[in-house]
Amino acid sequence: MSASLQEAKRVLAIDPTSKGFGFAVLEGPTGLIDWGVRHASEDKNRRSLEKVSELIARYQPDVLVVERTTAKSCRRRLRARQLIEDLPGLALEHGLQTKRVSRRRAQLCFSKTGSATKRQVAVALTERFSELEPHLPPMRKPWMSEDERMSIFDAVAFGYASYESLRRERRALSLLSRETPSSHD
Repeated sequence: MSASLQEAKRVLAIDPTSKGFGFAVLEGPTGLIDWGVRHASEDKNRRSLEKVSELIARYQPDVLVVERTTAKSCRRRLRARQLIEDLPGLALEHGLQTKRVSRRRAQLCFSKTGSATKRQVAVALTERFSELEPHLPPMRKPWMSEDERMSIFDAVAFGYASYESLRRERRALSLLSRETPSSHD
């Protein structure tokens, strides 16, 4: 598969919330296909898995992207962690690969220092994807709960970071193949 085709793979990124999950569908690092928030009531994880399955059927992604819960930067509650851990099994049922991206890796895509706040990442995403601008929540005050729409921006950031990760892996493999001596030598 050529690098350009590999880069154009469609990804579905999921970011759990207390009420369900945010999602983003990307085709390549510059193609935002769809995004949104899905709510799940009662047995939230089971309902969320059903809704993710519906998104998979609708968008036919090649890769499911989730947060890497083993990363030090992951501060997820137990229910959200469990959902994230159940998603690779669902992906496998649908014949998809799963890519795990740490929050820190996603932040590094939008900041040279890696210290970007969620708000700064969201603003940077609206600069890349202007269609997200109407969904950017107002600045949060310290006493306010996080607006559920931030999960859209988190999902887009995880999806975008998965392409950056793929690009780095390809570059490393390319460098490695150049260093490996040919069998004709």
